[in-house]
Amino acid sequence: MGASTAETLARGPGEGGVRRGAARDLGERGRLNLSWLVQLHWWAILGQLVIIAGAAKWSGIGLPIPTLVALLGLEIGGNLVLWFWSRRAHITEWAIAGVMVVDAAALSVLLDLTGGASNPFSTLYLVNVALAAVLLPPRWSWLLMGASLAGFGSLFVHEALTSPAHHVRMQMNPVQLMAAHLHGMWISFALAAVFIVFFMQRVSRALAARERELRQARALGERREKLASLATLAAGAAHELSTPLSTIAVVAKELHRSLAPTAPEDVRADLQLVREQVARCREILDRMAARAGENAGEQLAPMSARDWANAALDGFLRRDRVDLVVAPGAGEALIVGPPRALAETLRGLVKNAVQASPGETHVTLELSLSGSMVRARVADRGPGMTEEVLERVGEPFFTTKVPGEGMGLGLFLTRALAEQLGGAFHLTSRPGVGTEACFDLPAQHAGGRSGS
Repeated sequence: MGASTAETLARGPGEGGVRRGAARDLGERGRLNLSWLVQLHWWAILGQLVIIAGAAKWSGIGLPIPTLVALLGLEIGGNLVLWFWSRRAHITEWAIAGVMVVDAAALSVLLDLTGGASNPFSTLYLVNVALAAVLLPPRWSWLLMGASLAGFGSLFVHEALTSPAHHVRMQMNPVQLMAAHLHGMWISFALAAVFIVFFMQRVSRALAARERELRQARALGERREKLASLATLAAGAAHELSTPLSTIAVVAKELHRSLAPTAPEDVRADLQLVREQVARCREILDRMAARAGENAGEQLAPMSARDWANAALDGFLRRDRVDLVVAPGAGEALIVGPPRALAETLRGLVKNAVQASPGETHVTLELSLSGSMVRARVADRGPGMTEEVLERVGEPFFTTKVPGEGMGLGLFLTRALAEQLGGAFHLTSRPGVGTEACFDLPAQHAGGRSGS
């Protein structure tokens, strides 16, 4: 029945899908890493411009300005190419490593033009090495470390073949030169420290965000597995129990008809009770199969948030106890989903709130916009829930209601439906104050899709 649909939704991707998903994740991570490098390049180019301009104006060091300007122009052009590439191409680890090796080579040329091995800004090699240790696998990190060492070492080789600082003209005495070198070391250390700390923090935040996404994905996978198990259980129970329940109902009906007029009244009442309980069992099985089947076959369609709320309250027997509040602009916002399932889900939340609220206390159904999401908030004024109960609410077959009032599936399936539609569902509760249930769905534009 509906089980096959739920099993299909809950089933994970095949082996090919896993490989494609892994490749897609690697490409996305490569684009993110390259975008960081592009940002680092812009800051490095800006720093080079400031340092070269400052050295040319306020120091006694004569620099090959035309050559340096040409090199900076090449860096700017190359960084623009990288920026376009990061937005369009599939970025691999070896491509990132290649870009960082080129960075090490460019830094070596720049240092050679501005003082050679004695240039205090040689500590900037460490920025590249630190980033490689974070962004790249070990083999590429070691490769980049070797490239940086080779680049730095080439400065000594070039000086041995020519002369120290052969590209610059020194117009300072040894004391001034040493003072300038020490000041340059301080500036170089400060720049390297700022770059390393800034980008390490960026990487740490990105890794933390990815870890959160992985936890959410694992939780979603666990819920889908439970949904598939529930669908299988419902289908099996409906199949195995339908025949004996039908037999019991027929036999009870025949016994009731064959009773003699003088039969005791309590016997008639017992037979009627048997028939009622059999009907209740069949109703429970039907509800389990229908709800676990995720409303199989129902098409997605757009509807306004106000229509969603009205559909949920349509036919609700205690509508006089529900205060509908619609925030400006929220009623006309469009959502897309299976209309009947959304209405039944919201009606279930309202019903839970009414049942939890004492006497004739009113509950609130509020529609609002929260960023790009339409939020339906249902608030009651009941006894609330403790932290221990709140942690378990939403597990299949866990319920705080008295036996016969619920199966403990409503909130579990509500969360599953919200997540399948790109939304979210969460509960907050305070003992003695009440409980709030928030159902968030993406707001669609009027020209969005209308079905699937």
